[in-house]
Amino acid sequence: MRIAVTGGTGFVGTRFVAAAVAAGHDVQALTRRPQPDRPDVSWVEGSLEEPDCLRDLVTGANAVVHIAGVINAREAAGFERGNVEGTLAMLAAATAGGVRRFVHVSSLAAREPELSKYGASKARSEELVGSSGLDWAIVRPPAVYGPGDRETLELFRMAKMRLMLLPPSGRVSLIHVDDLVRLLLILAERGEPSAVLFEPDDGRPGGWSHKQLARAIGEAVGRSNLSLSVPKTMLKLGAVVDQLVRREKAKLSADRAAYFSHRDWVVNPERRPPGELWGPQVDTRYGLRETAAWYQAQRWL
Repeated sequence: MRIAVTGGTGFVGTRFVAAAVAAGHDVQALTRRPQPDRPDVSWVEGSLEEPDCLRDLVTGANAVVHIAGVINAREAAGFERGNVEGTLAMLAAATAGGVRRFVHVSSLAAREPELSKYGASKARSEELVGSSGLDWAIVRPPAVYGPGDRETLELFRMAKMRLMLLPPSGRVSLIHVDDLVRLLLILAERGEPSAVLFEPDDGRPGGWSHKQLARAIGEAVGRSNLSLSVPKTMLKLGAVVDQLVRREKAKLSADRAAYFSHRDWVVNPERRPPGELWGPQVDTRYGLRETAAWYQAQRWL
């Protein structure tokens, strides 16, 4: 197959490109800046805002896997451009290019669009995909972790320092990046099922409480730790401080604080992919240890 990929230079996208090539497929991947040459990967320089580049991206492709998205922005307009307008542009390119199969990476945040601007933008992107007339599949990952991830890195750093500050008491689902990538590749390869929305996870019923996850990450870095649940008001204050101190590099925005404070980010069991199609293969405790070891080797911790 020839698969057109957006977000191919990001955390999930990098692993997807590698998996697709390993499976024997040709990949055409969008990139904003020059990339090293690699076999079976054709880099298309440009952005989601450039129709000519997107036309080149989908030329000859059998499927589109749309991974690119904005997870952190100062204003709603940033999410709108990246997650809504960007998705609409890819749908238009796929339609014009005759590519029927469209695999869209959304987020569990789309399930609660009133909580955050990010979630609202992802919910809107899902509506566009669902009404596109294409042969589509939507995947809503929960928290994605694994070697190379910078979003969960802060949790590992806190665990190493033996003090973990957590959102208000709640539960979350997790998925290892390689399990997520495997699902995306299956959906692109098979071209079925159609018009489906999946919420995959690590297979743990009821997900992880914040305290359980804190202990598991502590075990992964070899440190016992004290975990404290931070009230929603303090989390919002922390977002203000993070923006003031780290500015563009800030990880905690007011928008992210809003959906971090939600108590239920566990996947809906009825939306898990059917077992005959896909199932998680990475044990989470093993995956957390593997991730911690990778961080250590890269001197990120």
